[in-house]
Amino acid sequence: MTQYWLMKSEPDECSIDDALAAPQATVPWTGVRNYQARNFMRDAMQVGDGVLFYHSSCPEPGIAGIARVASGTRPDPTQFDTSSPYFDAASKPESPRWLLLDVQALRKTRLMSLPELRDTPELADLVVLKRGNRLSITPVSTEHWKLITDRLGTDS
Repeated sequence: MTQYWLMKSEPDECSIDDALAAPQATVPWTGVRNYQARNFMRDAMQVGDGVLFYHSSCPEPGIAGIARVASGTRPDPTQFDTSSPYFDAASKPESPRWLLLDVQALRKTRLMSLPELRDTPELADLVVLKRGNRLSITPVSTEHWKLITDRLGTDS
């Protein structure tokens, strides 16, 4: 059964345009350094799951595209790279702490901004809108997925 996710990316690191321009429009989702987000990737996300590609930490945060989970998990190499901002000295190659999976961008959409999301009463319990939520990966209900993709005019 297909599940749905919202995945945040800072556009100066990887925007929806960057993902669409990548070979096969597929990018490794590196740099996840939260155990709950890692556990979603490891335990719940499946190839083919729908993804709302969300631009964060930018002047206009919001949903910028539609993507899908394109691979299972594997160790994130940035945890071992001393030159990476995601380096983790406590993580060892024989027992990696951090994982990644591949995300394939399917289409860019109009920006569904954070204020627009907040101003939509049916989305009041969308996890990304909950007070204090800082997770880079959050589950999205089927109802929220349908409402958002309908508003964006996609056929996903």
